[in-house]
Amino acid sequence: MPELPDIALYLHALGPRVVGAPLERLRIASPFLLRTADPPVADLSGRTIRDVRRLGKRIVLAFADEYFVVLHLMIAGRLHWRPAGAPIPRRAGLAAFDFAHGMLLLTEAGTRHRASLHVVRGESALAAHDPGGLDVFRATLEQFRAALTRESHTLKRALTDPRLLDGIGNAYSDEILHAARLSPLRLTSQITPEESERLFRATRETLAGWTERLRAETGDGFPEKVTAFRNGMAVHGRFRQPCPVCGSPVQRIRYANNEVNYCAKCQTGGRLLADRSLSRLLKQDWPRSLDELEERAAG
Repeated sequence: MPELPDIALYLHALGPRVVGAPLERLRIASPFLLRTADPPVADLSGRTIRDVRRLGKRIVLAFADEYFVVLHLMIAGRLHWRPAGAPIPRRAGLAAFDFAHGMLLLTEAGTRHRASLHVVRGESALAAHDPGGLDVFRATLEQFRAALTRESHTLKRALTDPRLLDGIGNAYSDEILHAARLSPLRLTSQITPEESERLFRATRETLAGWTERLRAETGDGFPEKVTAFRNGMAVHGRFRQPCPVCGSPVQRIRYANNEVNYCAKCQTGGRLLADRSLSRLLKQDWPRSLDELEERAAG
């Protein structure tokens, strides 16, 4: 799922292309995409886009007269810039925003149809789509601590809860926790003031650093390779590869449709976190530490 740095990259590319331009029409190709009926899509035709903004992990196109389009790309939704009048691809194409000088195409890989588009009018209607998470770039350390410890969760879950913190998902939470040298399964109720400050700093630096890095890589082009797996990431998607800090193999926990990537040496004092399914199956055969894991591999 595109996260804060990816959404910021899209907004950076969209601004000069669509802000100030009137929308000729919005073509909806998928019956699963549009989640609202009032105001009708036709009301957008001819209206000028005044702004593009982020609302959590959602992209907002702000039109004249307080009309808004709220795009939630979910896991597989992506945006593309195409020549004016280009056809919508049959399989992956969901919608097209037609302008005189180009077309903004929305696609979604797979068949699960999770991406959504809402058309709303008025700031209050737009606010209803805000999950309410804290913007770490506008927050103080005290506000961050309050949001983090509002409920007792693991740090991994708290970072990715859109009601608590804004714009962070599975990929960048792994990177943030590695930078903060904290276990993903540490409970928020147990975190110390020093650890929460370290996490606050790591969250801001990781998100800002990757935002700037992606902008530099894309330049003036439109981002066509938005992915959760980036070259240069420390742990996310790097299972069994060496940690760039200590060289130990990156570990992984899988649960449901998600996974946690971490470095045992940097984040858990060398202790391997239990993978629920495997540890339940292997019981006493589950290695407890990196040393034990290496001994078994050597044997």
